[in-house]
Amino acid sequence: QVQLIESGGGLVQAGGSLRLSCAASGRTFSSYSVGWFRQAPGKEREFVATISRSGGRTYYTDSVQGRFTISRDNAKNTVYLQMNSLKPEDTAVYYCAADTKTRFYMVTVNDYDYWGQGTQVTVSS
Repeated sequence: QVQLIESGGGLVQAGGSLRLSCAASGRTFSSYSVGWFRQAPGKEREFVATISRSGGRTYYTDSVQGRFTISRDNAKNTVYLQMNSLKPEDTAVYYCAADTKTRFYMVTVNDYDYWGQGTQVTVSS
């Protein structure tokens, strides 16, 4: 029902910033809660941030709280992840995910049915 494409990843120095985008192909984008996850080599895919359908509520994992900001522009069918004060530990493939469930605290991989292909973020020290 929805197709997701991440972009904006790249190589950045520690302390720098990147802005990731998740573009959705569907025309009912406002019906989806959206989350960002990341997966580093040898690790499980972990929750990063989520945003409600209207954008009225956001939630972050503790390790990125205060540094990352999730936002959405439903008119553009796009969700963003602004990442500031990046650390080498943030290095991972970042994925966006979407689901029509209305429950806000969607923080596990199994909470989401639709996934993008991921974009690589590398933070050098």
